[in-house]
Amino acid sequence: MLITISRQYASGGTQVAKLVADRLGWQLVGNALIDEVARRAGIPPEEVQAREDRPPSFVERLARVASAQLPDLFLPAPPIGQPIGEGNLVRVTRSVVCEIAAQGHCVFVGRASAAVLAWREDALHARLVAGAEFRRRVAVEVMGVPEKDAVTVVERRDANRIRYHREYYARDCDDPRHYDLVLNTERLGFPGAADQIVHRARVLGWAD
Repeated sequence: MLITISRQYASGGTQVAKLVADRLGWQLVGNALIDEVARRAGIPPEEVQAREDRPPSFVERLARVASAQLPDLFLPAPPIGQPIGEGNLVRVTRSVVCEIAAQGHCVFVGRASAAVLAWREDALHARLVAGAEFRRRVAVEVMGVPEKDAVTVVERRDANRIRYHREYYARDCDDPRHYDLVLNTERLGFPGAADQIVHRARVLGWAD
């Protein structure tokens, strides 16, 4: 039994996921996943997190093209300490997500977990959305983004997540058909959105 929480940037994914995990008594898979991906990739956790905020470099894009044309020459990961391209980081992340998911009773937030675990019949997939101004305020007040940069950061993070899903999973992350629940945290609040996810888990018989 698994729950994945996909989200628009600054719509409360981390906050809602923690509430859901606490109420169900399940494992929250967030920073621990980033730490494990970083360890396997041989890069700092801050670098794994930062990749979500920017598109791949020219060298990374070139490597991705080369891997598609010459797959036999594309190694799964470079030695620890050497730069790792986005494509290899995706492979590492996907592997870690699947390994953790095998334990069951997990709440995943982000890292394209809904796409990675789309095949699992025992997974509940939720998507969090909210208005642009609400998310700008959350970015500033909760996530510490400088106010002058908030609009740009929100737009850039959303655009990069859309690109990431499209390029690596041939998937539109904004398509509601990929999710069991699509919840507006601006209207429901973070606790209200968590209530809906927990309620659905209980309906499915996944909680007391």
